[in-house]
Amino acid sequence: MFQTAFTLSLTQFARTLSLPERLQRSPLRNLALEGLRQRNLALDALFYDVTVITPEEAFYISDSLAAEGAIMIVPPSGLGALILCETIDEFVLRGGTDARALAVAGIGGSALGAAAFARNVADAIDAPVAVVVSGYGIADVITEAFGGLFFFAHLRGLRPFLESLDDLAGRPKMGMQAEAAAAHTSLDTRTVQALLADPRLSFRLLAGHSKGNLVLSAALHNLSKQDEGRVAELAQHTKIVTIGARIAMPPAFTDVVDVMGEWDWFGEINSRRFIHADQRVAHAWHHTNTDLSGHLPVTITLMEILAASPIAEDQKAGEHQAAKLGTVAEPPAMPETRPPSPSAPGGGNTATIEKVKKAFSAGPMPNAQPLASSPSDDAPSPKPH
Repeated sequence: MFQTAFTLSLTQFARTLSLPERLQRSPLRNLALEGLRQRNLALDALFYDVTVITPEEAFYISDSLAAEGAIMIVPPSGLGALILCETIDEFVLRGGTDARALAVAGIGGSALGAAAFARNVADAIDAPVAVVVSGYGIADVITEAFGGLFFFAHLRGLRPFLESLDDLAGRPKMGMQAEAAAAHTSLDTRTVQALLADPRLSFRLLAGHSKGNLVLSAALHNLSKQDEGRVAELAQHTKIVTIGARIAMPPAFTDVVDVMGEWDWFGEINSRRFIHADQRVAHAWHHTNTDLSGHLPVTITLMEILAASPIAEDQKAGEHQAAKLGTVAEPPAMPETRPPSPSAPGGGNTATIEKVKKAFSAGPMPNAQPLASSPSDDAPSPKPH
């Protein structure tokens, strides 16, 4: 618990140092929202595994804690610092094409919570992960007044409609805001949709927690209306894992795993009743903070899911990585000697770790076929979601 408190205190201190600069841009908006943003930061520190974020990273992202639509590249623990990007083009230029997964967090919507959730996912797949910050603005305040904190799955149309107020109040230009005005969808949803639609990027895993599942669902449904071909391409090689809330995904995506904690009454309130949980984690509630009891261990749970149902290799990603390295990487003959990341399960689960690493390796997998055409023997049969 000390590490969680230290990370929270450091982020709050750094946030305070940047307040004078932020007040130069939209002073009334920032003053009105700062107390609520600090509250959301504390919530994320409790609900997410912020201990995996280094002090340097916490200080780095403190100025952009509530920057809705910002994108981060989060590598596994010990393999480099996270990178904060304001636009998709910057994301691509700074190495976003290497990201094999896209994550979206929920709860307070802070950059700290998003980074912590993405780091857990990155440790599970041993590869960089892209994550979009949900942020906190005027629209979120009004939505909360209507019970949005507890019924976010049933108020999906309210927040996007109110986001025009954030634009009028001088919200910083992040994500997709420069390309289109907020109208029918919220800024974080439009940014996720743009990332999924971009042909330069290839994600094989989409992971969401709590309200982040709603953002993923909305982005995929919007994309399916605009570009059915792209959705069909994504559905062939993309696995979706939802944690803490069961939200309906487009029918094209059949490889969907819904994970719930055994004691997660909060997630049940915000879940669709007609969707059944594929996996229930014993003695787990809604939070993922490993410093607290009753947490849902994101890294271990994802590794078990991916080991039981591997993801077929994305050929485009393999070709991109091969071109970058100049040759196709061969699977290692022996397990790597690098010690497991802090969030990985303890020493004896080497076989599981290697299966997950192989599923996300840069080089093409021998005899790998798309899940839609030839599922593996140990993978569950595709099911409608």
